[in-house]
Amino acid sequence: MSTTPPTPDLLTAARSRGATRERAREAIGLQISIFAFVLAALVALPVFGLRAAAIAGPDSLGQFVALMSAVTAIVVFVLGRIIAADPAREKRLGVLDIIDIAAFAFAHAMISLLGWTLAATIMEQGLLGAVVYPIPVLTLAGAAAALTAYVTYYSATHLDLQLLATVLAVFLVLGILASMLTASDPQWWKENLSALGMTDDLSARAFNLTLIVAGILVTTLARYATRGIPTTHPRGVVAVRTCLVIVGIFLGLVGVFPVDQHFALHTGVASGMVVAYAVLVVAIRRWIPGVSRTFVLLGYVFILLILLLSVFFAVGYYTLTAVELVAGTVVFSWIILFIRTADALKRDAERETSDGDTRRKSP
Repeated sequence: MSTTPPTPDLLTAARSRGATRERAREAIGLQISIFAFVLAALVALPVFGLRAAAIAGPDSLGQFVALMSAVTAIVVFVLGRIIAADPAREKRLGVLDIIDIAAFAFAHAMISLLGWTLAATIMEQGLLGAVVYPIPVLTLAGAAAALTAYVTYYSATHLDLQLLATVLAVFLVLGILASMLTASDPQWWKENLSALGMTDDLSARAFNLTLIVAGILVTTLARYATRGIPTTHPRGVVAVRTCLVIVGIFLGLVGVFPVDQHFALHTGVASGMVVAYAVLVVAIRRWIPGVSRTFVLLGYVFILLILLLSVFFAVGYYTLTAVELVAGTVVFSWIILFIRTADALKRDAERETSDGDTRRKSP
């Protein structure tokens, strides 16, 4: 079993066009996974010293796996983007491109960290009092790192709009869920969702950082999703992109300005995010006439749902936390659906253009 990193020949083949491109990439992915398995097992050897380890908690196998997988995800994602780069395009990366790569690498790392932590916590609850013996400690540590490396590598080399949207959704869900489960105040939900970011503990910092990185991801998706959308409106694409970017920037600022320290700014950017979303829903059909009526109607239903829940909060029937959770869910569900809609519009336009060229060339 070889543990050597990908060879230059494989890298060249993976970057080249042709029938063997996917097979070369797959070979590199397997090599990276094997290397990650061996490296994680070797690192775990001095860390645990051939001793049994707890499943979750401080100095546990779960903690080691989560940290090792997070580091693995960052390194493998960057390597995957290098491999996926097209050598025919000699365009140097700009500042925004570097920020995009860093944000998505961090998102993959956080998904790995939180995902393995939650998995270990659940396993510990199902196996109360159990420990992991020395040899399984090394094997499981290597297997987790290998799986993380393979999934991250696939994501990095096959990155498209739908996968980006999935990464955003998973990252947000895991980040907020982890903050909820580790909050120092178990009664935080009686105030509002932003109460998760009010304290100085690790949970609050994780919550605020989750919002900041999610905001960067939304702005990235806004730039890629709106590129090339067919529309008859001269400024339609720019208007849609602007609204989405505003949503992303304001989401990040919600994490930058905790509610207990900057109440006015926090409330202002949170409200502005909802306003930008509402403007986008109302004007989307005028800016991009190709979107379906069903999608437009769904946007109106989402807005009415948010307004209804706000009324329930005003009369004391719902807590603010419930309103924020539902509002956040429907807003990001709409954004993900919009990304899929935009991708479908672009694919249809490309297919029509291709069919038109074929008809013109035919005798």
